[in-house]
Amino acid sequence: MTRKVTRRRVVYIPGYDPIHPRRYRELYRKEGAAQAAISGYEIALQAGQGGGTYGWQVTGRIDGVETRTDVEVLVWSDIVRDSMGQSIPATYVALARTAWVYIGSGALWRLMRLRKGPVIAALYPVAFLILQLFVAIGLGWGAGALANAAMAATGLDIAAPWTGMVLALGVAVAALRWFKARDNRFFAYYLMHDYAFSARSRGANPPELEARMAVFGDAIAGALSGEVDEVLVVGHSSGAHIAVSVLADLIRAGRVPEDGPELSFLSLGQVVPMVAFLPGADRLRADLRYLSEQDVLSWVDVTAPGDGCAFALCDPVAVSGQAGPGKLWPLVISAAFTQTLSPERWRALRWRFFRLHFQYLCAFDRVGDYDYFRITAGPMTLGARFADRQPSKSRIEAPVSKYKSVAA
Repeated sequence: MTRKVTRRRVVYIPGYDPIHPRRYRELYRKEGAAQAAISGYEIALQAGQGGGTYGWQVTGRIDGVETRTDVEVLVWSDIVRDSMGQSIPATYVALARTAWVYIGSGALWRLMRLRKGPVIAALYPVAFLILQLFVAIGLGWGAGALANAAMAATGLDIAAPWTGMVLALGVAVAALRWFKARDNRFFAYYLMHDYAFSARSRGANPPELEARMAVFGDAIAGALSGEVDEVLVVGHSSGAHIAVSVLADLIRAGRVPEDGPELSFLSLGQVVPMVAFLPGADRLRADLRYLSEQDVLSWVDVTAPGDGCAFALCDPVAVSGQAGPGKLWPLVISAAFTQTLSPERWRALRWRFFRLHFQYLCAFDRVGDYDYFRITAGPMTLGARFADRQPSKSRIEAPVSKYKSVAA
């Protein structure tokens, strides 16, 4: 008989997100209440225990069992903010460098063979930032031309060329600043810095991230030493590939106790190929292969074709060319937005691409076997919940990556 979970630790690793982690608590509170009302169970939140970390406590009463869950968000938003704190000229330099890395390495063409949605999402900031530059130049040129014409008409055309040039530059700079100030609507700078963050080291982790990942490993090791039934690591978006490496390091170092809690890994909306397909991602590729062969954890990968920002149903191990004979994980399944969201809800969200990328953390009004709140606050371990679940028939497992080298 499967052991019921009455105590759980959830360790959540966000994606490339500069926002304070309180947004995840508020999202969990709001969406958990909505899912509970739909599904007929109870979820209650209260403040976490503190201790220098950010999190909250959840009490779930699901299927007749009360489960207490401590949720901790592993924060790297400060690293994200630092990487985004670049001037407008520096952003355009990063654009050129990132485009060169993905195009010159051949990674872009390989990624297009998997899913076009996330590739379009990657090309969007490039195209929109270039469009912004042309609009700014056009406005500046027009302002300069008008100034020259006005100066000539008044007989002050001796100073007109310089006046026009200064005005043109000022208008162009003002236009670029206007676009950047409204990036919370356009997301062009945000996405550009996201892709540039990985491309800067051609797929290798920057030193500041490696240092933070070691801290994350200590946090998970600490959770595994506690008196809980399950330690569930959740990695969303870019947080998924960070979690892969953190967990691989933890297992290699023998920090997963044999008689400890169940170790589970839930990757959501992953974009692993965006990094694993780059030439310098030897560490990540090695970690993917290693983690996929470990029987000390359960790994379930959830994506959805309706999420245009994720590599939906692409087995991150297999497509990266790291599926060895001992491969056990991940179990690749679909959240199937078109089936688990009502037609009305789907129509409301269909073109809200960034909102859909977070749907894995939200309520479904026609929920299927994937329910984030049953997984995080319910009485079953991740492995037990999906023990009889077959992988999605439409998953992609072809080894598409050009680069298959791994770290020693």
